[in-house]
Amino acid sequence: MKHWISAARPRTLPLALSSIFMGSFLAAGAHAFSWTTFTLAVLTTIFLQVLSNFANDYGDTVSGVDTAERTVATRAVQTGAITREQMTRAMIVMAVLSFITGSWLIYEGLKDTSTQAILTFFGLGILAIIASITYTVGKRPYGYMGLGDISVLIFFGWVGVLGTYYLYAHEFVWLNVLPATSCGLFAVGVLNINNIRDIESDTKTGKNSIPVRLGKDKAVIYHWFLLGTGFLCTVIYAAIITLKERSEFNFNLSYKNSDLHLNVGTGDQNINLLWFNWLFIVTIPLLIRICKGVARGKTPAQIDPFLKVMALTTLLFVITFGIGQLL
Repeated sequence: MKHWISAARPRTLPLALSSIFMGSFLAAGAHAFSWTTFTLAVLTTIFLQVLSNFANDYGDTVSGVDTAERTVATRAVQTGAITREQMTRAMIVMAVLSFITGSWLIYEGLKDTSTQAILTFFGLGILAIIASITYTVGKRPYGYMGLGDISVLIFFGWVGVLGTYYLYAHEFVWLNVLPATSCGLFAVGVLNINNIRDIESDTKTGKNSIPVRLGKDKAVIYHWFLLGTGFLCTVIYAAIITLKERSEFNFNLSYKNSDLHLNVGTGDQNINLLWFNWLFIVTIPLLIRICKGVARGKTPAQIDPFLKVMALTTLLFVITFGIGQLL
């Protein structure tokens, strides 16, 4: 059992759940939260993340990316603790479970909406399953071509946050793109740390990740860019929200039921609570520490611990941001 738990990589779950929490906090702030939708979204996300981790374990071994030289974060299939056949069956089970809970989630969240919305989300769900597997599995895994970053930004950021919000509120709010982008860029940051850690082994085996293409020094600069831009997106969001709540008039542009809506009203929020919109800034020291630690790390063993720290920091960022939404 310990080998299966290790292969599932529980330390990646906080990151996977961050986008669901972000979308849920935004929905709660809009008075559109549902515990049923939340529970199903969490289950579906966990199944998809475990599926991705199993596929990564399997794909990296089959393709030869994981070799006997790998001594940090070793894989279960690579070491022989789990056979290829067993991992294939486990991937099928996770894919089926994610499809079942995802379908249930779509039904619960969108049963009162249009057929177009339901079909769109089914399509996104299928794409999420395919993306989880083909990152490292198949004849041309897109993760080996340096395309993992954009995939993570899309699914852990825009689809994860905006899709979750839509399942609750049945509308698309343009302003939510900012915190969704923050989630996505922080998730890319986790992937970037992983790829910086593996830069030497990936170079030898032909896995052309972004750090392999850039080199360690430029990959560290890229990491500063990811975290800095992600943080800035939420700063801009918080500034807009604060200005809206302090001003006499409040406007909101959203997309709902195939129509654009412009809502205008009078701001009546308690000014004394506005500082909660900025609670997420407590994560600044942690983000700086992560960037400096990755830059100083010379070996995979020195860089690897920052993967867990980055995932947990992202979750903390989302929770502190969410407190501001609730208050």
